[in-house]
Amino acid sequence: MSIHRCVVALLVLDVLTPDGVMAQALTPFRYEAQAQRHCPGDTVVWLDFGRERYYTKGQRRYGSGLTGSFVCRSEARNNGFRRSPLGLR
Repeated sequence: MSIHRCVVALLVLDVLTPDGVMAQALTPFRYEAQAQRHCPGDTVVWLDFGRERYYTKGQRRYGSGLTGSFVCRSEARNNGFRRSPLGLR
């Protein structure tokens, strides 16, 4: 790819994203401890891909289901996932 095409591609991405901000990569983990090592200063949440929601520790669906993974809360929020208000213990 030529340098001209790379510059054009970056400019297009900058125009298409609000304020030039791009979503943070989502890094899903199978185990809670793995996610905590990845994001030590953040809260680990259970991300349900099917419902597009995340659950915090203490919620009934935290760590359950076949279509989810442990992720950092900031990554989940930056990728459009929202906290589930249901299931608080």
